[in-house]
Amino acid sequence: MSSLASSGQQQGCALGREHPPVPWPQALARAVRRPEVLCEALGLSVEQMPQGLAPPGKFSLFVPWEYVRRMQPGRWNDPLLVQVWPAAAEAQSPPGFVPDPVGDLASVQAPGLLHKYRGRALMILSPRCAVHCRYCFRRVFPYEQMPRSLGEFEPALAHLAKDPQVEEVIWSGGDPLVRPDEFLAQMVRRLEQIPHLRRLRIHTRVPVVIPQRVCSEMLTWMQSTRLKLIVVLHVNHPQELDESLALACRRLRSTGALLFNQAVLLRGVNDRLEVLEQLCLGLVDQGVVPYYLHQLDRVEGAAHFEVPVEQGRWLIRQLRARLPGYAVPRYVQEQPGQEFKLPLDEVL
Repeated sequence: MSSLASSGQQQGCALGREHPPVPWPQALARAVRRPEVLCEALGLSVEQMPQGLAPPGKFSLFVPWEYVRRMQPGRWNDPLLVQVWPAAAEAQSPPGFVPDPVGDLASVQAPGLLHKYRGRALMILSPRCAVHCRYCFRRVFPYEQMPRSLGEFEPALAHLAKDPQVEEVIWSGGDPLVRPDEFLAQMVRRLEQIPHLRRLRIHTRVPVVIPQRVCSEMLTWMQSTRLKLIVVLHVNHPQELDESLALACRRLRSTGALLFNQAVLLRGVNDRLEVLEQLCLGLVDQGVVPYYLHQLDRVEGAAHFEVPVEQGRWLIRQLRARLPGYAVPRYVQEQPGQEFKLPLDEVL
């Protein structure tokens, strides 16, 4: 038996396709938290790791087995492994890489509520994620200051209620879909009581890393709301686009939700033309619009992922020559104090 299979079975999970998948809370609870367990599962040696290991800290390794099984055993440079491995390079902090690269803290209007852009506001609905992406722009965010219970969100809801210009609420985090469906349904009902709210946008990576999260309980509250739903997924590499995610996308579309994707341009993950082309076409095939390609937010600990802007512009130019327009994402960067995401592909 291979080390990949034996390690998965030791965790109560065969890393091949599960029949049926375990309930999503169980998948979340048994996620890999120790680098040596991940190495054993993938047939890798900790002693030979080329990336080194980051010193222990608050932003530890966390990755579900459903995501691990899409990694290629024996490859330290597997593009999915690179996204979650706590590399020693995270200890480096070059100038310009800061804890709050997009100015989130300056835009807090109430506990758990950020208001940057006209007509829409963002709720930090959960401090937790279903996977720790090492380039996350909120990896050092003060989540301990954010609301936890529904009652603690009342000041945020009051702020939304008194601003008639806000028509759209964005759920973010952490990841909002690690919250139980009962909590999410209650929050939707509170938002529906605000008459000028028309749309609910959900930014999430959970369906990508734990596809069975798109369950019947979730579909029930999504189908019953009067708010127009937009679900923004976070897929960075075509290796993430397996049949389990395709099924999750079909279920999401059945609610009438619009599906978009935003990827981050990452060195060693998706900074090659062929990879981005496969990603964009794969998303379209699953009914997801490849909406944004983000330039890396310069958060401390993520400098080793940065791709030069000129390379990103070249990649977008090549995608335009190869793909239909609807399959080419907008290349953008978020900067503190700006009223919109800055397009980087307009100067070619």
